[in-house]
Amino acid sequence: MEHLTLSIVTPYGSIYNGEVKYVIMPGSEGEFGVYPGHCNILSLLKVGVIEFENTQGNRELVAINWGYAEVSSTDVKIIADGAVAIGGSAESEIASALDNARTLLAEATTDNALIGAVVSRIENATRSRI
Repeated sequence: MEHLTLSIVTPYGSIYNGEVKYVIMPGSEGEFGVYPGHCNILSLLKVGVIEFENTQGNRELVAINWGYAEVSSTDVKIIADGAVAIGGSAESEIASALDNARTLLAEATTDNALIGAVVSRIENATRSRI
């Protein structure tokens, strides 16, 4: 099976770098998915969640405030102004990451409906991990 190489970086360092099966991103014109063999595009990203599945089959989430994505048939490179990886093995780690994501999103937008939708999506996805 083919994979994509995903790189998510911020001015503060790397958030993720590795192979994935797919990536779903919050594009400025709407959410879009990328699989191996995708056409080349450059997209502005808005406040939201990047979702991807790693090669072990684990679904991962990263909340971002905004950024850019460069997509090719084999790579997805994301530069985000701010990002928070939502993960951890303990309930306290996930709760801390969720609080950090709420703060990041609240600083990025005043659209409470958008923040609520993003936080709800993250909470629903992390419930299965706890």
